Parts: sequence; C-alpha cells; structure tokens
Amino acid sequence: MSVAWPPTKEFRLEPKRARMENQPAMSFSKKDKIGTVQSHDDALVVTLRIGGYDVKRVMVDQGSGVEIMYSDLYNGLGLKLEDLTAYDSLLVSFDGKVVIPTGQIRLPVQVGSEMVEVDFIVMDAYSPYTAIVARPGFMPWKPFSLLYI
Repeated sequence: MSVAWPPTKEFRLEPKRARMENQPAMSFSKKDKIGTVQSHDDALVVTLRIGGYDVKRVMVDQGSGVEIMYSDLYNGLGLKLEDLTAYDSLLVSFDGKVVIPTGQIRLPVQVGSEMVEVDFIVMDAYSPYTAIVARPGFMPWKPFSLLYI
C-alpha cells in the first residue's frame, strides 16, 4: 500500500554531517551463516541517509507495505506540517491498533551509491525506530545495499 505523486519541488537539504569516505555495501554469504541459529526473526536495523541526514535506527521490514517515518524524526529533520501532503488511509500498527497518519512526504534516500525518492507516511506514534522501510518496495530493481551502522 503506497501512494506516489510526482515531486512538486526539488529537495536540496544541507547535510548535517557530510561523509567523505566511501562505505562498502553490506552483504552476507553462506559462510557468514555458519554458527548462527536459522531461521531467526531478528530485526535488521540500519543507518540510512534520508533528506541529506544520517538517520540511525531505521528498521528494514520485508513485511511492510509502506515506508513509515515517525514524528520524532520528521521534526528532527526540521520539516514543517505544511511540507506534508494528505494521506487518507488508516494504518494498523504492530500492536494491532488503527493509526491515523499525519500525512505523507517524499524525500531523497541514499541507498549505497544510489539516490532514490521515497514516499514516507508520517505517523505520530511511539516506536523504538525512527523509520521503517520495506525492502521489496524500496528498491525492486536491484539487491538492497545499506550503509554500515
């Protein structure tokens, strides 16, 4: 469940911290699985560059149908309510409660060396994560590559 609109303006946010070094993509081989318990349900939590800022505690949830941004991150990025577009659908949280989203915003996200425009649904709810991205819908044309935490 994702809604996409053409961007109405180009985002040019100044990065909080510029990273000059190249960071390799995160990947795992079969050799890396040796000594681990399979199949596990541990969350994959990463750092992504969203809107020019390094954002920690982003959960990759392969079962999610939308990209979620929590209000703490939204406010921390210096975004205002007028930056949001309407989002009229209700969402169900992990605990089964219906949540009314605050709105939607499209922001650039750096994934590896690629920049991707992502539509985030903004929610005013508690979460130990700053955002949730859905791997399959996030970059369907190539393997997901991440910044190291």
